[in-house]
Amino acid sequence: MTELLLGIDVGTSACKAAVVDARGVELAHGQVPTPWEPVPTGAELDAEALLGAVVGAAREALERAPEGDVAGIGVTSVAETGMLLDADGAVLHRPVAWHDSRGAAEARALARDLPDFTHRTGLPASALCSLVKLRHLGTEGAARWLNVGEWIVHRLGGRQVSELSLSSRTGLLDLEPVAPYADALAWAGLADDALAELVVAGTAAGRSDGAALPGTDGAVLTVAGHDHLVAGVGVGVIAPGDVLDSCGTAEALVRVAPPQDAAARRRSAQAGVTVGWHVAGGRQALLAGVWSGLALREVLEQLGTDREQLSAGALAIAPGDAPALELELHSLERPPVRLPEAEPAAMWRAAIDTVTREVQALIAHIDEVAGPHTKVVVTGGWARDPAVFDAKRRLGAIEAPPVIEAGCRGAALLAGVAAELFASADDLPAVSAIEKEPA
Repeated sequence: MTELLLGIDVGTSACKAAVVDARGVELAHGQVPTPWEPVPTGAELDAEALLGAVVGAAREALERAPEGDVAGIGVTSVAETGMLLDADGAVLHRPVAWHDSRGAAEARALARDLPDFTHRTGLPASALCSLVKLRHLGTEGAARWLNVGEWIVHRLGGRQVSELSLSSRTGLLDLEPVAPYADALAWAGLADDALAELVVAGTAAGRSDGAALPGTDGAVLTVAGHDHLVAGVGVGVIAPGDVLDSCGTAEALVRVAPPQDAAARRRSAQAGVTVGWHVAGGRQALLAGVWSGLALREVLEQLGTDREQLSAGALAIAPGDAPALELELHSLERPPVRLPEAEPAAMWRAAIDTVTREVQALIAHIDEVAGPHTKVVVTGGWARDPAVFDAKRRLGAIEAPPVIEAGCRGAALLAGVAAELFASADDLPAVSAIEKEPA
């Protein structure tokens, strides 16, 4: 029987799954919308409904896959969102979306109460990190915090673990000693052991019991880590110096780097760049994000013109020749886009140029902190627009790899590490080999 690997990606928009073989080739896919429920501050969901969506996506992928034994299951997920559990394992609060604005007042208190927070955690004191949301929601009766991917692995039959790249996004991890940040835990009213055993992505965390996901009994489970970093693994962005430019609704820049000291973390934070542990052992990730995809979509909606015509027209206009255009790229609280009078193609060129300049500035700042980058790999839906991808070439981008679901592929390959099909995250099937496989 063929050995198969199942990669699950619990994303903001959808729960996705892919079955991958030991050569790294994606064989089948499944997808179910992430069941967020809108609230005035953002969104939240029911934990069991989320598990149902994950299982639905995984079953769809497995049903479409060829016969084989599932050797390993890897789960990657959004960061910051998770489940606060009581001593019996019950979820105390409905999980809150990473972009939900709850915790803003607590973030201001955090900056005042723990002035060393940023250089200890690599994060700004903002409403984004899990710590301030936990204090806002309340921690009475809490025994354990699990990020989404960690909780899913546990519900599939695995033991409770805290994966380093996900823990790096919570504000609960002290980066240099690689240990729970005691002052932050106390600030939120959490016990010293609120984090589980700290592990690197690709560490075996038990085996599937087949209860939630029939047909996977005995498959080795692993928490694959933070979705942006795992998508990088899925397209070969894993060596120090590599950069992933993931162009979705939010555009994420992920730079793989050696461990950064406190001074580097402070310099990064000044430009809105966070630092945390990578999914590959012994290295860290510098992460920056902008809402470029959302801004581009807003521009498209106003232009109301055929996308292919817009892209072709924008390609005919030299960068810098389009009118100036201001776009809000750093906040969800955004004024309506105001487009000056100009040809639609010129406005599309202007929007792309605005986004590209901001991304260039972020990459330049990261280079100042971590040294020159070696390559930029582009993934995501917006990279399929010819004019957008042409602008990415100015970043030194290579052509988008032939990968369908980068996060799922990365999670599956890290499951292969846990199942001992691959020696480590540095010993995975090359992306270039996929091009040689039949469609």
